[in-house]
Amino acid sequence: MIAIILGTRPEIIKMAPVIRACEKENIEYHLIHTGQHYSYEMDKIFFQELELPKADYNLDVGSGTHGEQTAKILTGIEKILIKERYGRNDMVLVEGDTNTVFAGALAASKLHVKVGHVEAGLRSYFRDMPEEINRILTDHISDYLFAPTENSKKILLSEGFEKEKIFVTGNTIVDSVYQNIEIAEKKVGVFEKFGIERKNYFLVTAHRAENVDVVERLTGIIGGLNLIYDEFRIPIIFPIHPRTKKMIEKFNIKLNENIQLIKPLGFLEFLQLEANAKLVLTDSGGVQEEACILKVPCVTLRDNTERPETVEVGGNLLAGCDPNVIFDKVNLMINRDRSWSNPFGDGKSGEKIIRIIEGN
Repeated sequence: MIAIILGTRPEIIKMAPVIRACEKENIEYHLIHTGQHYSYEMDKIFFQELELPKADYNLDVGSGTHGEQTAKILTGIEKILIKERYGRNDMVLVEGDTNTVFAGALAASKLHVKVGHVEAGLRSYFRDMPEEINRILTDHISDYLFAPTENSKKILLSEGFEKEKIFVTGNTIVDSVYQNIEIAEKKVGVFEKFGIERKNYFLVTAHRAENVDVVERLTGIIGGLNLIYDEFRIPIIFPIHPRTKKMIEKFNIKLNENIQLIKPLGFLEFLQLEANAKLVLTDSGGVQEEACILKVPCVTLRDNTERPETVEVGGNLLAGCDPNVIFDKVNLMINRDRSWSNPFGDGKSGEKIIRIIEGN
């Protein structure tokens, strides 16, 4: 039996191909939603859009300090694994670097249930990010390390991991993008909804605590967006995370009135916006990957990235949070040749992961 654990919207998107592969191969699994960022009810749109089955268990842990959240997830998943009699011949699958990932892996490991870490081997080398601590610890307690790239494998080997545990599978985000981009074009109409034209707007996301909770960094990001609008005079679409909205208001930061703050979107709407943007600005790791796959120029609002492949192939530049640097990097990226290669695989990662599990 496999327990697929997820708790955030990026995890739903990236685990969808694994769930589909289990369905295709008639493999028994439980789907556990921790509700780390949103309740299962709030995430239903993602399950519906991606045509995923309902979760078998919903923990609805909600927000809290890292310790509180991790503890709730740990105890909740432990109870489920014990109830469902998971043992040494079973597996827990987690994806990424959230508190859900670490807590799920830790609960399984302590019960002697095998752990598979999807997207293993990513490193930003910046431990002020809680995600960096989560991904390192999860790698160290996992039995199967599903590395998305050869670079991730090299990182794991350099840290002393056994090569027998490491499998280069590509990244499941490629599967999700390929599987859903055509559906998005047929089902949703974001251009009419927001009054914009294809290839004639910027798309922005910002949500990381180390950016939005620090007044200097958040002010710098908004200042950069204001400079960009003043130069290019085209719409800036900003699906705003509740945390980011709260901090903009708290810090009394002024935005250009032509920066359109909109509510968070479902995956299909966001994918359509992303695929047709002139350029994307983000502090999200997943959005860096998606933009690279879609051949949309990206400027990352961070000083580092655990997705260096996006920079190496030419699809991304790091800008940090200085408004003038952000402006300069946008100018460098906006006319860049979009012929870079996709470094994240062929869109069959979910199937590869399940075949590896079944073959071992």
